[in-house]
Amino acid sequence: MKIAVVGATGMVGQVMLKVLEERNFPVSQLLPVASERSVGKKIRFNDKEVEVIGLQDAVDLKPEIALFSAGGATSLEWAPKFAENGTTVIDNSSAWRMDASKKLVVPEINASEITSEDKIIANPNCSTIQLLMALKPLHDNFKIKRVVVSTYQSITGTGVKAVQQLENEYAGEKGEMAYPYPIHKNALPHCDVFEENGYTKEEMKLTRETKKILGDDSVNVSATAIRIPVVGGHSESVNIEFENDFDEADVRKILSEFPGVTVQDNPAVNTYPMPIYAEGKDDVFVGRIRRDYSQPNTLNMWIVADNLRKGAATNAVQIAEYLLEHKLV
Repeated sequence: MKIAVVGATGMVGQVMLKVLEERNFPVSQLLPVASERSVGKKIRFNDKEVEVIGLQDAVDLKPEIALFSAGGATSLEWAPKFAENGTTVIDNSSAWRMDASKKLVVPEINASEITSEDKIIANPNCSTIQLLMALKPLHDNFKIKRVVVSTYQSITGTGVKAVQQLENEYAGEKGEMAYPYPIHKNALPHCDVFEENGYTKEEMKLTRETKKILGDDSVNVSATAIRIPVVGGHSESVNIEFENDFDEADVRKILSEFPGVTVQDNPAVNTYPMPIYAEGKDDVFVGRIRRDYSQPNTLNMWIVADNLRKGAATNAVQIAEYLLEHKLV
């Protein structure tokens, strides 16, 4: 199994390599791919040094699967070239997510929609993945009408430049700014660019991608996305209005039985999800589960996950595992 990782030297690309190793994905030949300035550099994979190659060389080598995490512009230009050469592309950018001809996949939810004809498969936004992992089983049981979500997002979602900005600010040093303001001791209600409707692109991803993954345009989502000086993962405060009433004990049971979800919900002993404990893990953690007494059939909860793992790299590798298991590549 020849596997290309496009964007192998980037933050998500590095985690993709780590996840492939940890999950013992059957890689017979790894093709680490990056921009021209990184070609020739060496990376370590399974205790061996592998040389970084360019995009055209990778296309010509015809890998069975290409995991992309190199930005939307690169995906739009190069994913079709890989696909035309027989490679199945799993793309982590936003380039193909809302393309009606492309599947948007969280394996635990809708992997069964994938066919051998799908040569470009979209990986959802990190915030959407963890939200949907908790919403899907509840939607199946109680039918969601409306979701109000506020995200508290790790700087790692922006990339290495943001991590460097925070480290510089901790140290009291000046340096390149990933954000328009300091992030240390701050919270920025600004993730991605603002759209004409006053919402950011990140906020609208949560709205649009939720409808597509659930296959239900009746589910309304209103989002506010906030960047905070945290490294370990994204957190979400979620308010869900259902068509049908629920029992809190049933909610906990339904969530705990859904693959990839861990319930951490015992306020009596201060047990609740936090990014400091989610970092490096693949599960989505849910807690602070409680009824909203201000209106009927409404629930509050708190969702945390490592945005570089289940929110990006792990989800992509799980899609690749599904392709292998079902002989779709």
